[in-house]
Amino acid sequence: METIQKNQEIQYTAKDFKSDQYVRWCPACGDYAILSSLQKVMAELGVPPANTAVISGIGCSSRLPYYISGYGFHTIHGRGAAVATGVKVANPDLTVWQITGDGDCLAIGGNHFIHSVRRNIDINVLIFNNQIYGLTKGQFSPTTPKGFKTKSSPYGTIEQSFRPGEITIGARGTFFGRVLDVDLKSSQMTMLAAAQHKGTSVVECLVNCIIFNDGAHGWLSEKTSREDRIIVLEHGQKMIFGKERNKGLVLDGFNLKVVTIGENGVTEDDILTHDAKTQDPTLHLKLIYMEGPDFPIALGVIRDVPAETYNDAIVNQIAKEQEKSSIKTFDDLIDSLEQWEV
Repeated sequence: METIQKNQEIQYTAKDFKSDQYVRWCPACGDYAILSSLQKVMAELGVPPANTAVISGIGCSSRLPYYISGYGFHTIHGRGAAVATGVKVANPDLTVWQITGDGDCLAIGGNHFIHSVRRNIDINVLIFNNQIYGLTKGQFSPTTPKGFKTKSSPYGTIEQSFRPGEITIGARGTFFGRVLDVDLKSSQMTMLAAAQHKGTSVVECLVNCIIFNDGAHGWLSEKTSREDRIIVLEHGQKMIFGKERNKGLVLDGFNLKVVTIGENGVTEDDILTHDAKTQDPTLHLKLIYMEGPDFPIALGVIRDVPAETYNDAIVNQIAKEQEKSSIKTFDDLIDSLEQWEV
């Protein structure tokens, strides 16, 4: 069954996916950029608004369904994955997007999240990660860095933080990508690939919270140095980055290492080629683990492997059992049961 039914006759624009609702986020919130990228991706996909559903939980990011022209459901805290699962299984022809935040998804919604990933339901999950609870005014979240001072950790949080990509692969995820709010080109490329993937697509969106965690990803967002601090991964392409395009990744034993092309005999041929399609997640995890300043942060599609989807498996199972069964109607069912006369 095709996940995406593209309308070949109508050329959509981002405007076709903008609702008439006023966007209510704080000025300079990173969510604006992700919303804009998503609307452009929806237009490029060519799926009609009437075949698009956007499901969210609770949090600043979870207001997003109001701003999309299509079906939307603003659910309860942490339960977006459960509702999105039901929507997709009951309506397999819909393209379903789940909008969630680092708290909504990885704290109260963590159990729903890992099982939707494990089942490989054909939905697209965008995790807005600002490393803070914004809607409830600045408490630490599961992705807040250890030691960071917040209203609920005045002396610094003592907890180790989650990596969304690590959890995704640990739950046997088939797709993981990462985007940065201000890097629109790679954001749209990654979201498009997520929508085209059959199965649960998880995209971690690094967004800024201007009020309660301003600059959470600031060292990546600075335009003058961004190219030296990020690497945008594309399947089949060399892992090269840097403003001068002269840095790359190689394996040093079992570990990744940053090298400079042209130094110490290193050539472009020595640089690793990204393979997002390999089933073995070892290198994908290493790319997810990379942190600055020693390594660039990996953006783009990190993992994209095929597997049967949960919703297709249900449809196929029902069809197979119906074909074998002699019960075709309600009368057949009644007649098949034990009967007696009184």
